[in-house]
Amino acid sequence: MTKNKMICDVETGICGDASDVAMEMIDLNQPEKKVTLYYITDPICSHCWALEPVLRRFEKQYGQYFNVQTVMGGLLETWEGFADVANGISGPADVAAHWREVGEHSRMPIDGSVWLENPVHSSYPPSRVFKIVQQKDPQLANTFLRRAREAVFAFNQNIADEPVLIDILNQMKLDGETIVKEANSEAGEQLLQQDFALVRQLGVRGFPTIILVNEENKGIKIVGARPLDYYVQGLKQALSAAEPLQTRSIPALSSLLEKEGLLFSKEIEVLYDIDQTDIPSFIQKELSADSYELNEILGETYIKKTIKG
Repeated sequence: MTKNKMICDVETGICGDASDVAMEMIDLNQPEKKVTLYYITDPICSHCWALEPVLRRFEKQYGQYFNVQTVMGGLLETWEGFADVANGISGPADVAAHWREVGEHSRMPIDGSVWLENPVHSSYPPSRVFKIVQQKDPQLANTFLRRAREAVFAFNQNIADEPVLIDILNQMKLDGETIVKEANSEAGEQLLQQDFALVRQLGVRGFPTIILVNEENKGIKIVGARPLDYYVQGLKQALSAAEPLQTRSIPALSSLLEKEGLLFSKEIEVLYDIDQTDIPSFIQKELSADSYELNEILGETYIKKTIKG
């Protein structure tokens, strides 16, 4: 016979269903809507490198609203038959001047002489490595992509060369030789082709492209390296948010440098909203003297985490 729920239980002190536990944690917050952010990019996309400061701030401040899926776009399979008429590029030597222009405009350092000295023959090798690492750990894959971009843009290394890729991976405490071998296998190519299929499905034709897709499978597409407001407004539209979005606090420079290892002046300026002239005093205030090295490349300041023995 079912117990009458109008009768109070003398032992538990409950009027109603006495099966509830005496104490438990409950959450009355409504589940927040989540957006999928597709970031379509390529390891040798110069405008993607220029976008890094803005994209980092967007993720740090608004990342609670979206999940990032980084997708390889396949910028350069081979130079055979390749031509970018709009930018006047028909061979490796033509890229050098274009890269320098992007670097000077964005202030994200780009040397560009790699195209004259040891040209990148394809962006597919680092893209396949990215996919293999992404399959194991998406965060590590993003770290690899960052290290590869530092190598090719600022430090003039050919990231299509296997020894360079192996060295980057080894410095990340990964097994570089095994990963590069796997990337060169049929499995690596299949993973890359899956990304290319997604790129076609999303209707993407240029990099960088960010697409914000909501739970109703409707999205906002933002093409090119744009100011922060573009991405904030796009996210707000994807969420159908009437009120301003809440921002998270930005991590301290010390914890960010510990995680990233290397930061350029422009990245610090954008993330912490400070002027270039204030960078030296800001760094001195935020970091202990033995925690970083201060360097300069192509007229731009950057800091590097001190490796302690």
